[in-house]
Amino acid sequence: MAAPAPYHHTAPQAGQSAWWHPAAASDPWRDPASRAVIETRPAPHAPAPEPLPAPAPRAKPALGVVIAVSAVTALVAGTLGAAIGIWATRSGTDAGSLLGAEPQTERDVTSVAGVVEQIMPSVVTVLTADGGNGSGFIVSDDGYVMTNHHVVVGGGTEPAESLQVLFSDGNVTTAEVIGSDPDSDVAVLRIEGDEHPAMVLADSDQVAVGDPVLAVGAPLGLSSTVTEGIVSAIDRPVLTQNNNGEVESVMAAIQTDAAINPGNSGGPLTDIAGQVIGINTAIASTAAEGEAGNIGIGFAIPINQAKRIADEIIATGSASHTVLGAELGESELGVGVTLSKVVAGSPADDAGLQDGDVLTSFNGNMVAENTELIALIRKLAPGTVVTVVYERDGEEHSAQVTLEAASD
Repeated sequence: MAAPAPYHHTAPQAGQSAWWHPAAASDPWRDPASRAVIETRPAPHAPAPEPLPAPAPRAKPALGVVIAVSAVTALVAGTLGAAIGIWATRSGTDAGSLLGAEPQTERDVTSVAGVVEQIMPSVVTVLTADGGNGSGFIVSDDGYVMTNHHVVVGGGTEPAESLQVLFSDGNVTTAEVIGSDPDSDVAVLRIEGDEHPAMVLADSDQVAVGDPVLAVGAPLGLSSTVTEGIVSAIDRPVLTQNNNGEVESVMAAIQTDAAINPGNSGGPLTDIAGQVIGINTAIASTAAEGEAGNIGIGFAIPINQAKRIADEIIATGSASHTVLGAELGESELGVGVTLSKVVAGSPADDAGLQDGDVLTSFNGNMVAENTELIALIRKLAPGTVVTVVYERDGEEHSAQVTLEAASD
């Protein structure tokens, strides 16, 4: 075989795929422009085999017998071969197969493949104004779609008025942006029609670590992609940033090891039955900016929180934000969260909390730093009554606090 011509990497030209990294190595399985060559080598020489001993001489049959036997053998072989050929070509499926049983193409609706088949028509790829993409999923038969705020913003700072969405069957339509909330990173779109396949929303408060999950969306523009994993943690405090590098949202996220990549944002994280437990939103990464990819740590907004925000956006065009009513100060690591200033007339004030109190537990969750407390507060709806445990002058106390919506 002739030696292959040397491969020279060039930047993608018009019409070529934009997904191959221009700095990638010469790998034929990553770059379709390269040529794969399979080299073959002759087998090593082995010593000649020792000759077998000559068989003992036998009496030779008469020539006529040999000819007769050969003729009969040829006739039998020819007849048998013809019969097998005719049987093989004339046999239908009822006769079975020569090798193995009939393949089974029907899948149990409770299998992963069966669940994916049911939910895929409800998942869309959201095409953003900057040429990128996110994901989303239909939540009502009259066309409401949930996604992320940072998806509808794209590469800018303000949400688009409308966006194109791509369905799993290849159809594309226009979706109106109903509204979005940067503090929770939730947005709502709407497509025309009143017979859309809505996904079932689960109760995310019932999610447990170890539950199997599916992440569905369009990572890196690869629409209708499904990955599987488990819930790795719950109520994980996560900060996300906007395009200016400023902290924009704080969430008590569902953590998962299901593969999530850029483009998955806004897509559903479901339980193994295909019910939505969260909106895929962010990933942890050790890579430089712009090079982030899945390392097995992804985060989703709990669907109970996202649904509450989406309902408010649909009803009023905006969303409320839950507050405790206190400014947070510096805390020693592992000690708790210090309330540096309790706002007069706030939920904290009404519950009897005072400046300098150190919260160590909120609604049954131990808290050791400010982000944890903020994430847990924002997860809950205004009007929720929670129990807080705090320290004052070296003594431990507890109180009932009724959370409220921020006045701004």
